Amino acid sequence: MRKNFKGMALLLVIMMVTVLVSACSGGANGTGGSGSSSAVSVGIVLPTKDEPRWVQDEQRFKDALSGTNYSTEILFSQGSSAKEKENVETLISKGIKVLIICPQDGAAAAAAVESAKKEGITVISYDRLITDTDAVDYYVTFDSLAVGAAQGQYLVDHAKGSGVPLYLYAGASSDNNAFLFFQGAWEVLQPKIADGTFKIANSSEAAALKDTKELSRDQLGAIIGQVTTNWDPNEAKNKAQTHLTAVSDDMKGDIAILAPNDGTARSIADVFSADSTIKSYVITGQDAEQASIQYIIDKKQSMTVFKDVRTLVKDAMGMAVEVLEGKTPETTGSYNNGTVDVKAKQTDVIVVDKDNVQKELIDSGYYKAEDFTGL
Repeated sequence: MRKNFKGMALLLVIMMVTVLVSACSGGANGTGGSGSSSAVSVGIVLPTKDEPRWVQDEQRFKDALSGTNYSTEILFSQGSSAKEKENVETLISKGIKVLIICPQDGAAAAAAVESAKKEGITVISYDRLITDTDAVDYYVTFDSLAVGAAQGQYLVDHAKGSGVPLYLYAGASSDNNAFLFFQGAWEVLQPKIADGTFKIANSSEAAALKDTKELSRDQLGAIIGQVTTNWDPNEAKNKAQTHLTAVSDDMKGDIAILAPNDGTARSIADVFSADSTIKSYVITGQDAEQASIQYIIDKKQSMTVFKDVRTLVKDAMGMAVEVLEGKTPETTGSYNNGTVDVKAKQTDVIVVDKDNVQKELIDSGYYKAEDFTGL
């Protein structure tokens, strides 16, 4: 009996070890993965979950990744460069081969991607350019100059008469795209500022440069420093209130507003629409956020620059897959990040207002008609 008992106990131990080894070898896949390895193939880092744009991007990435043979994981930095670096380190520890990252702060992200590059990871800067480092392999972006130019042109096309008060706002000075957006808009607006069609209402730096079409980085920085929203709707609201309080009556009436994106545009529009001295306004935006599409339908926001995130995500993931397969991704240009010229793939943009919102956003399947009222 004793020998049989020992034999049964030994058999039981062997069976338990076998089960444990089998369980450990199974691995856990990241979002969209279908492989058997526990390593993550593609790591994705986005700036924050607190802005609709990035939650929208997260869903587009998930849609693009479903059914692929590569495992992935999406992390958010929540507006913190320190958290962003921690996210990158987490993904490195999970064995990623490609890092797709939209930086919270272009310069601050350099340290994070340099640590990835040291591990032989291919770095793709997504939507915003990481600056001041040679550790960026590719950049997937919308044509930021074209975005700003489209915003500026819309204001020019809808200007009536001369001496139209022009309120300028910009994104965050830590974001290279904010400079490009503003530059693109300024190069279209400046001739109309110089000829008196517009008069600048809220930036002494811009007013001093009204006769200069091509601004240096420092000149752009000086203007943006006065009119930055930091991409924050609350900061945009506070600035708009301050500016309206400070200006005289000749800077009110029928006005034009360069707002950098949809989130800030809605906040700024709410402030101006609540002021009885403002008769009418034309205001720009970008990102085609659902809330702003409703604003456009309701005539509270004039336009948005539609950047089809589906295409941008497709381009980024297509580039990542080509890298994983040992191929060289196709690019269409380059951007200097202060250290190197980063090879880039650019995606076209579309101007959307009340006249074509149905065609561009509903008929194309980007949004559903039932998401809105008054279409």
